[in-house]
Amino acid sequence: MEWYHWLFICIVALVVNHWNKAKKRRAYLMNKYRNHALVEKMMQKTFWQGQTEDQLFDSLGKPYDIDQKVLKTKTKEVWKYNKTGKSRYALRVIVENGIVIGWDQK
Repeated sequence: MEWYHWLFICIVALVVNHWNKAKKRRAYLMNKYRNHALVEKMMQKTFWQGQTEDQLFDSLGKPYDIDQKVLKTKTKEVWKYNKTGKSRYALRVIVENGIVIGWDQK
């Protein structure tokens, strides 16, 4: 077999593997949330105000770091994604009492 046949086979295997992972992830999210529109948003790795921290985790994955402040009436966290340098992140999502209230994206 020529080298380019092997290359083609490897590419097809990678595409099939990626498709299978996405299919399993979609099935997991549908079982957990039972809401097609919500699952589609999470499959596209989007985030929005009012999103729960569980939904944020399922959308974007584990943050690189979380800063937490516990106040008398609320808990405020900043979930940090996409590290760009020392103490620098391209995305910071602000979560208050378990709900996304805003973000800073650079």
